[in-house]
Amino acid sequence: MAEHSFIEKTSGIKTRDKIGYAMGDFSSLLVFGLVQSVLQKYYTDVLGVGVVSIMIMFIVARVWDAINDPLWGRIIDKAQTKPDGRYRRWLKLFALPVAFGAVLMFVKIPGLSPTGYLIYAYVTYILFGMLYTCVNIPYGSLAQVITSSDKERSTLSVFRSIGSTFGAMPAMALISLCYAKDEAGNRFMSYPKIIIGVSVIAVLAAVGFIITYKWTTERVKTEPAKVQKGQTWKVIKTLLKSRPFVAVCLASMFFLAAQMFGQSYYSYLFDYYFNAPGLTLLPTVFQYLPVAVIMLFATRLGNRFGRREICAYGILLAGVCNLVLYLMNTHNVVIYLIVLLLSGIGNAFIFLLVWALANDAMDYNEVKYGLQDSATSYAFYSFMRKLGQTIAAILVNAALLRIGYSENVLNTANINDAALRGMYAYSVLIPAVLYILVFILLRFVYPLGKKQVDELQVEKEKLYEKGELKM
Repeated sequence: MAEHSFIEKTSGIKTRDKIGYAMGDFSSLLVFGLVQSVLQKYYTDVLGVGVVSIMIMFIVARVWDAINDPLWGRIIDKAQTKPDGRYRRWLKLFALPVAFGAVLMFVKIPGLSPTGYLIYAYVTYILFGMLYTCVNIPYGSLAQVITSSDKERSTLSVFRSIGSTFGAMPAMALISLCYAKDEAGNRFMSYPKIIIGVSVIAVLAAVGFIITYKWTTERVKTEPAKVQKGQTWKVIKTLLKSRPFVAVCLASMFFLAAQMFGQSYYSYLFDYYFNAPGLTLLPTVFQYLPVAVIMLFATRLGNRFGRREICAYGILLAGVCNLVLYLMNTHNVVIYLIVLLLSGIGNAFIFLLVWALANDAMDYNEVKYGLQDSATSYAFYSFMRKLGQTIAAILVNAALLRIGYSENVLNTANINDAALRGMYAYSVLIPAVLYILVFILLRFVYPLGKKQVDELQVEKEKLYEKGELKM
């Protein structure tokens, strides 16, 4: 590669960048983890919101996101670069608002009717989603300007995933520790514990976003998107015809749906099927535990064998493990957790490298279509991941309806054996199907294997040297 090439001039990340970038997803998952792990059960067991109402609420929120996310992406792409960065500065501006929005979702106003609580849930959940978009889209676009090297972006993807792993843990701990017992010995979710825990988590999230703002450097200087009539639709049409981009969006959507389904559903499964509510945190921990080991060599394996390749076959292993659990039909919680650990080994690769896959797809769009609207691209990608969240919510609530779960937790003590068997089957079959869908998308639809990614880097360098792509 020529001396002082474009990639050389716009790469060279430091440890400070890696930690700062990781803190962004740490903060994102601190607040988003509350939605993943706590909100579903809080709605049903504390506010008494019906499962059908929850499903409808998530669908309504996604309809609004279909408008809000691309709009915010275009606003960021068109905005002029400021001295404190093009993308980083939004994290500073919205750190406190998104933390406040997270707390609002869990504020229980005394004396409201069931309808009042439902309306409040709608308003605060949609507001949180809008505020989360304000930090998530610029944060997701940040990797594109921290470095232009695909290998360094792979490293950032791993650090981002490490940040998200640690960020998700406080919410998972909260759903395990927020219970109390009444005089009769019955367990119930303690609202004081919930609101204190949520408030602490929200403050930590705001601090983490500020650290990301302070510690990252935008090395790739890009120009604002041109303000032209119909440009937004032109960009979206380009994204929709990009096979790598559509494939990674769908794969991420189904993968997130599987993750979030498990994190929301395990609290019910361990409460009633295994009768071990104190172990609610363990299945998610066992799913993520392999990340702590695999993160040490995920980047090297991805660079050597291809990110697509190791992610595809890893997720296939996760799907097979869940099918094995279905066939075993075990009541032994230890066996269940051990097989989940093996499943976690399989999905650890895509968990760590999915952001690098998305960046490779965006590089493809830049080289093939000249598309440099990073925020709009990431807004579309983020929206597809939110659809994954909605799919998970629908599946969780549909499964609860199927087994006859009542909004009133006191009426669930006598769930019959057939319902319990169904609860177990759903807990493993639904993730298995979703994981296998991800494998099919990555192995047979997403075209950017190791050879293609290497060729992209060479082509991108040539285009910048010729001036056909501009900084």
